[in-house]
Amino acid sequence: MKLTIIFAGLLGVFLTPALASSDINIGGNSNSGASGQQSVSVNNEHNVANVDNNNGWDSWHALWDYNTNFAAIRLFGKKKCVVHRMNKNVMPSLQTLDTLIKEKKLQGKGPEGPPPKGLMYSVNPEGVKDLNKLGKPIANMCRGIPTYMAEEIEGASLFLSSEKCFGINILWLLNFSYCGDTVED
Repeated sequence: MKLTIIFAGLLGVFLTPALASSDINIGGNSNSGASGQQSVSVNNEHNVANVDNNNGWDSWHALWDYNTNFAAIRLFGKKKCVVHRMNKNVMPSLQTLDTLIKEKKLQGKGPEGPPPKGLMYSVNPEGVKDLNKLGKPIANMCRGIPTYMAEEIEGASLFLSSEKCFGINILWLLNFSYCGDTVED
């Protein structure tokens, strides 16, 4: 009986870090030059990362679902969601992101650090009809608001694009640009 209780206790001690969320807050400049704050949480149990950018009307929430390999951003001021496939060659793995958070290697980074990697997406103006095909976390986040799919534009340069784009900077690691009339409304 005592052995079972000790084993259960030890199992709880070792499993808890693997199932817990990790959080970090990063203050600093937002994309529009006004002050804002980002926070990130990694949920290893569900294989998702959440990034919140709190900046008033320009606030957004990003969700990276490592089970489905879809990423989504909910643009609060525009009342829209944009979903795209995750580029595994550029985006950090969940384990890497979790390690950066736990080691606090994201704090203090910013304009003085190395430039973030950039990705550009073309947003399809046709709305997504079935959110469930994107996985439960993204479906729950985007339910009730217009949701659009975006395709990565490989080798694109922001200077060559004539479309309207909306840009976000995530944790000073990645710059995403979402281009098309849909994100400008």
